[in-house]
Amino acid sequence: MNTETLDALETRDPAERERDLMARLPKLVALAKSAPGWARILDGVDAAAVNSRAALAALPVTRKADLKALQKDAMPFGGLNTAPVSELARVFISPGPIFDPEGRGKDWWRFARPLFAGGVRKGGLLQNCFSYHFTPAAFMIEGAAARIGSAVIPAGAGQTEMQVQSMADLKPDTYVGTPSFLRIIIEKAREMGADISSVRNAVMGAEALPQSLRAWFQANGVPNVIQTYASADIGSIAYETISGGAVNPGMVLDEDLIVEIVRPGSGEPVAPGDTGEVVVTSFNPDYPLIRFATGDMSALLVDAPPSPCGRTNSRIKGWMGRADQTTKVRAMFVHPSQVANIVRRHPEVSKARLVVSGRMANDVMTLHCELAGQPAQALEAAIVESIREVTKLRGEVVFAAPGSLPDDGKVIEDARDYT
Repeated sequence: MNTETLDALETRDPAERERDLMARLPKLVALAKSAPGWARILDGVDAAAVNSRAALAALPVTRKADLKALQKDAMPFGGLNTAPVSELARVFISPGPIFDPEGRGKDWWRFARPLFAGGVRKGGLLQNCFSYHFTPAAFMIEGAAARIGSAVIPAGAGQTEMQVQSMADLKPDTYVGTPSFLRIIIEKAREMGADISSVRNAVMGAEALPQSLRAWFQANGVPNVIQTYASADIGSIAYETISGGAVNPGMVLDEDLIVEIVRPGSGEPVAPGDTGEVVVTSFNPDYPLIRFATGDMSALLVDAPPSPCGRTNSRIKGWMGRADQTTKVRAMFVHPSQVANIVRRHPEVSKARLVVSGRMANDVMTLHCELAGQPAQALEAAIVESIREVTKLRGEVVFAAPGSLPDDGKVIEDARDYT
């Protein structure tokens, strides 16, 4: 695996990068204020004065959790978009529902950097196993592959035997998708006796990638495995790199973002190296985001030697949990509001707690329900159907005695094994 970079921006002096970002910041704030939603949020802010991290840290935080309410008041993007819907390429619907735009610019989601770091090159062929249905992940990959010059097999998710057959026949060099689905594909290929050894690179996202699963992939014929960190609102945020066959410490931040780590529930930056919530300012001309709180926890990697890959941007330690109870299950976010929606459909349920258990690539989602009385015969099946309709995921139901669920305020409990 070579260590070349996509462009010279990735290897510039960190001080030069910081000067460039701060010089661009006042123009970004001024652009954002031209959108009615940002004009309200940033009312009274002098854009020209926002030219340092300290000035940026004085601005209000807008949380991902706020988007649903903002968008309900001003469809479809809460007045945060500077490009009108008529000038966009696509409008996506993420769970919540939350609406996300995609503009017409080249590599709009800035995903070429992580793909390149994962081994994608001009003239290559990648199998894109992110979903093409409503959500933007697959299109992040499409735009990035076009920028690099790699062909794409638009495989999407599901249809495991066809995925295996496609790999066996077309021999892509790279898999892009969730870790859990690649494991399923490899196991199915073994069952079918199919040769998918052409896949040497895997660029993972949308789920955690524990070291045990990364080692499993490497032991099963995929030596170059990296994970990315992205969101449907922002696009690429950070990504791993590889040098000499080894994954380098931390995840390199994207060149077109300012990332802060703040104390959860506030906008106050934590000390370098401390764990906090990831807050992103994105220089997107169609959908600028100013101090957008992702709800994800991480920390800056400090006192570490420069990355052997040659990239000089700051690095974070990767995903370290959620600042709220929103939980990702099989690449889909599950929100506390969705659990409340399920409970409202069934008056017999007096209290509920969604528990996500199992190991990565084998998640189990179980709704524990306290009932006011004895369960009717058809209640379990009805709740299972409600879980599927509301979350778009399969789930199980367990009935609990009144007063037996913990009284700790949790609606969603992530009890998975990440080792």
